Amino acid sequence: MIGNYFKTTLRSLLKNRAYSFLNIAGLATGIACASLIFLWVQDELTFNHNFEKRDNLYTIYENQTYEGKMSTFHATPGPMAKAIKAEIPEIKNIARTGGTNNLLFSLGEKTINEEGSYADPEIFSMLKMPFVHGDITNAFTELHSVVINATMARKFFGDSDPVGKTLKINNEQDYTVTGVFTDLPKNSTFKFQWLAPLANIDHKMPWMMEWSANWTLTYVELVSSANVNGVNKKLQHYLASKNNGTKTECFLFGMNDWNLHDNFVNGKMDGGRIEYVRLFSIIAFIILIIACINFMNLSTARSEKRAKEVGVRKVMGAGKGKLIAQFIGEAIVMSFIAVFIAIGFMYIILPSFNNLVQKELSINISEPLHLTYLVSIGVVTGLLAGSYPAFYLSSFNPIAVLKSMKLPTGAGFIREGLVVIQFSISIILIVGTIIIYQQIQHVKNRDLGYNKNDLIYVSTQGKLSAHFESIYQQLKQSGVVEDASLSDFPVLQIWKNTDNYSWEGKQPAQNPLISFENVSSQFVRTMGMKLASGRDFYPNSSLDSNSVIINEALAKQMGKQGHVGAIIRNVGNKSYEIAGIVKDFLYNDMYAVSAPLVLYNNPTGTDVLSIHIKRNVNLQDALVKIGAIVKANNPGYPFEYKFMDDDFDQIFKTEALTGKLAGVFASLAILISCLGLFGLAAYTAERRIKEIGIRKVLGASVAGLTGLLSKDFLKLVGISCLIAFPVAWWALNNWLQNYQYRITINWMVFAAAGILAMLIALATVSFQAVKAALSNPVNSLRNE
Repeated sequence: MIGNYFKTTLRSLLKNRAYSFLNIAGLATGIACASLIFLWVQDELTFNHNFEKRDNLYTIYENQTYEGKMSTFHATPGPMAKAIKAEIPEIKNIARTGGTNNLLFSLGEKTINEEGSYADPEIFSMLKMPFVHGDITNAFTELHSVVINATMARKFFGDSDPVGKTLKINNEQDYTVTGVFTDLPKNSTFKFQWLAPLANIDHKMPWMMEWSANWTLTYVELVSSANVNGVNKKLQHYLASKNNGTKTECFLFGMNDWNLHDNFVNGKMDGGRIEYVRLFSIIAFIILIIACINFMNLSTARSEKRAKEVGVRKVMGAGKGKLIAQFIGEAIVMSFIAVFIAIGFMYIILPSFNNLVQKELSINISEPLHLTYLVSIGVVTGLLAGSYPAFYLSSFNPIAVLKSMKLPTGAGFIREGLVVIQFSISIILIVGTIIIYQQIQHVKNRDLGYNKNDLIYVSTQGKLSAHFESIYQQLKQSGVVEDASLSDFPVLQIWKNTDNYSWEGKQPAQNPLISFENVSSQFVRTMGMKLASGRDFYPNSSLDSNSVIINEALAKQMGKQGHVGAIIRNVGNKSYEIAGIVKDFLYNDMYAVSAPLVLYNNPTGTDVLSIHIKRNVNLQDALVKIGAIVKANNPGYPFEYKFMDDDFDQIFKTEALTGKLAGVFASLAILISCLGLFGLAAYTAERRIKEIGIRKVLGASVAGLTGLLSKDFLKLVGISCLIAFPVAWWALNNWLQNYQYRITINWMVFAAAGILAMLIALATVSFQAVKAALSNPVNSLRNE
């Protein structure tokens, strides 16, 4: 019986090749699209799954209160790790890292900048990193030891064992390679290529061991039986006991949440990438549903062709259950054919998809999870897509269909309803694509307060900072540089801050978080910033050792004292005169208003050299000249630069990805919908072929007939617009509330989406309508 059903399915597919193609193509496209999304979702959900102890690993976070609002940070004081390990018994292990460092490694003539971190030795047992060479237990027994990943080992030593060999760091100190660990996967929070003992740096500055200075990341491993809430109660006011008067509260943030729940609002977890995982998962299901709707529509539309078959089978004794099983079986067969085709599509599309989402996803058919997914999606899609056609076809009255071919009523209404659902979803996605794009462009085109174009920056490794005056003069004389300056951080991110500034008249309850940065005297000019009042720094930093420049946001916080000539005191209670007030510029959060800021004319020890290239010069020639100057003054270090506008674009990486994917999904939804619409239009034209013939004989024009066949479908798209517009407005208006700086949704977006949907539907339907209108009426009427 099953074999007979299989033969019937193949016979039906071959007999109706066009409809079979449309059905299978729509399903395959939907399955391929959904499957790629689920690959992305799987990658996000399995972040850090390479770490065996992930269920017991945490980072210590701090909630700090400023101006009545709580802000969350993950830097902690240097001495905290050792203290809580001794005082909280639930802590099995603890390790600190000194953030991320990009250092120069050299071996002979080979020099490469590699990203890594200084860390406590306990990090190895906590992360259980597999070692290719060396022994994990004594990797950090020597102060100047370093462990590197397999890729870095190959760069310097090829395939040989590098343990016991040395690499020079920053052209200063030789470090002995004591181990090689397996490369960490891309979906891991940790990105380091090397690790060296934190003891190399944790004593370099006196403040590094103060309880009031946050600079290290602290990772905690709890015993398996520990109660996290109980540990958090012990940590909550721990810093207050060490740093009298602080209101900072600490808590543990689990590794399983690091990637997906990393957004905090007023001290509480509030979304994060999990929102995008949910969104894309929903869209994947929607794409599948649209593909299934196609199947239902085309199957029920072709039911007249199979009515006689159903009638004969019923007369021969086939019960409703057997007929339902047959038609659902046919749907599942078609679904699995679509799955196999979808796999082919995925292999073809995957490289482009990886490039779009910036991941290295792979398809592994033999992997149990992937195989289970493909089998499940084949069965579920077949059941979902074939259920209604099966029940509809099996409900035919055999006497009625064999006598007059009269079919049950209501199928046409259901088909129209399904088309409305398809196009409603497609229109919502079109509107979403436009709004997301407009929001991103709105922020990108915002006045930043500085000129990010043609601005590059390099790390001040080696003697770059010490030789700045000489480098600066040569850069200016090169003819390709507008200006250059030193600073602690690139202008987009300024991470040093405190609430310990004071001024005359400051209220006791007033404690804004104020950022500060050391810069050279050329900083304001190099960035293209404007002064609201006062003066810029003098070229000689010693003349401004007791002067600062503040921004308008801080001037507003200071009230009457926020003016040129006023005095502001820092954490050490040292007094500085305000020499100038720079107009607000954006940093850290591109969606917020400018945060209060103090600039010091103190280039000593700064980490970033920013260079503004002249507008009308050849960029590549300029980079060659700049590189030659920098390398001549800093021998032994490569010239590696970054463009500020590239960093700026990276800030909107997630939003931009959402917009691109929404555009791709909208296009696919339209494509799948149009495949179904094309088939329905062909079916409608075929069903009304004799009517068309009569109308042509009576003088109807091709344009009139085309309009007659198209108007019913355009009405459905119009209804879809009426449904989609309020839903899209509600969803996108809620999404925009997440941003302080946002667009207002314009009605023209909906008009554009509606017109676009109408034009696409018209182009799809009119092809079949024109074809039918141009047909010879003699051929359709000869049998009457």
